[in-house]
Amino acid sequence: MDRGGAAYNGIAPDAVITLSGTEPFWSVRIEQQPDGTHKARLSSYENPDGVLFVVTRFAGNNGLGYSGELDGKAVQIAVRPGECSDGISGRLYPFAAMAALGQKTLLGCAYTDEAPVVQFGDP
Repeated sequence: MDRGGAAYNGIAPDAVITLSGTEPFWSVRIEQQPDGTHKARLSSYENPDGVLFVVTRFAGNNGLGYSGELDGKAVQIAVRPGECSDGISGRLYPFAAMAALGQKTLLGCAYTDEAPVVQFGDP
């Protein structure tokens, strides 16, 4: 889709975004704070309570990005519109997602409080 160079605005700054992936299981939940900053919580099978860290939001032509630092390593998160399946649960997500943690890249799907997950076969 050609957006004519306009920054992506399909997810509001105050929307709660949840990213998740399988093999290995991981999730990131990003929320805007009262002061306008964003915080992300990275959870995994090994650490279900997760780790909270600050991220900076930026809009590209085809989606959103967030960048931050966790345990001294750069974190890059990308969310772009497009139907996505986790391949296991039978759910369809409205966004594809990627999280790069240092040298490790995790692929998955995402949804927001305004664009939820749907089950296959739902009307």
